[in-house]
Amino acid sequence: MPKRRFAEVTLRHVAERAGVSMKTVSRVVNNQGEIREATKVRVQEAIEHLGYQPNALAQGLVRRRSNTLAVVAWGLDYYGPSRTVVGIEQQSDELGYSLMLHLLCRPDEMRVTKLLNTLVARRVDGIVWAVPEIGENRAWIAGDLVTQLPPIVFLSMAPRPGVSVVANDNRLGAALATRHLIAQGRRRIGLITGPLEWWEARERRAGWEESLIGAGLEASASLVVEGDWSASSGERGMAQLLERQPDIDAVFACNDPMALGALQSIHRLGRQAPRDLAVVGFDNIPEAAYFLPPLSSVYQPLVDVGRLAVQVLHNQIEADQRGEDHSGPVATLLEPQMVVRQSSLAGPHPGADAVSTRGN
Repeated sequence: MPKRRFAEVTLRHVAERAGVSMKTVSRVVNNQGEIREATKVRVQEAIEHLGYQPNALAQGLVRRRSNTLAVVAWGLDYYGPSRTVVGIEQQSDELGYSLMLHLLCRPDEMRVTKLLNTLVARRVDGIVWAVPEIGENRAWIAGDLVTQLPPIVFLSMAPRPGVSVVANDNRLGAALATRHLIAQGRRRIGLITGPLEWWEARERRAGWEESLIGAGLEASASLVVEGDWSASSGERGMAQLLERQPDIDAVFACNDPMALGALQSIHRLGRQAPRDLAVVGFDNIPEAAYFLPPLSSVYQPLVDVGRLAVQVLHNQIEADQRGEDHSGPVATLLEPQMVVRQSSLAGPHPGADAVSTRGN
């Protein structure tokens, strides 16, 4: 007998095929109550034969779940946030969740109560807060609001008590870049930061500073210029550094577009990279290998951040569903890697990339 189209198959058809009641089929589908193994097998065989697809909405109502996660995000035109959302989507799909995406107009938005009330009203099972920590835009966490929400996981922010955070270890990534430059014999290493109101930019500056001080080298403010993540700000920043400190022999740019701008500025001012100035970026965008010279950069597992955030959220949702105490807030920093290319190497170099996971 040909299978019915799945949209036409109902619990009644499965019950008739298996010779049981519709209630028994429902209990098997929703994994509720004690059912004899032989009965369960008979129902499952009927489901397979008929091609029955459980109604996700109905299952959600039975389990008091919507099977929907909310993602609050900003900056999808930037490489980092967009790759993280890819990871969120991949893991959500694997775990059977739909996504409700809400994009903030400004990353420093602090008036979020109305948005959160909307998400609660729509009965989302959990929330991924994929907005970078900028200025005081996490101030609302300090109140009681978080305790009234579904499970929530934050990205791109400093770990703090009482909340779950998944982020890249930006400080370690900057340390890998700086230690690599030091290992290449560079001693005057400038820094082009992102906007220092961003937590990630401050962490990268801290990693650069700590590594220089640890090596007995200068880490003064005169070696630092602040960019805005754009290539044009990297070009301006490199020119400012060379005007202020003409004897610098390396620069760490805190993202790859700013490193691209720095390379342009170096070339325009009649210098060569890496002979006169070594350059390292951050993010390892796909185009980094095609810069001239190919750009050394810090790879951060952005997709993995998104995937892990959803997994942490799912674990908390499942524990709450079972009425169990889960492990509580989780803070996880993922380790970056240093990808070495021509832009930072001293002397002759191979064409292939070399990867150092920790730079120690």
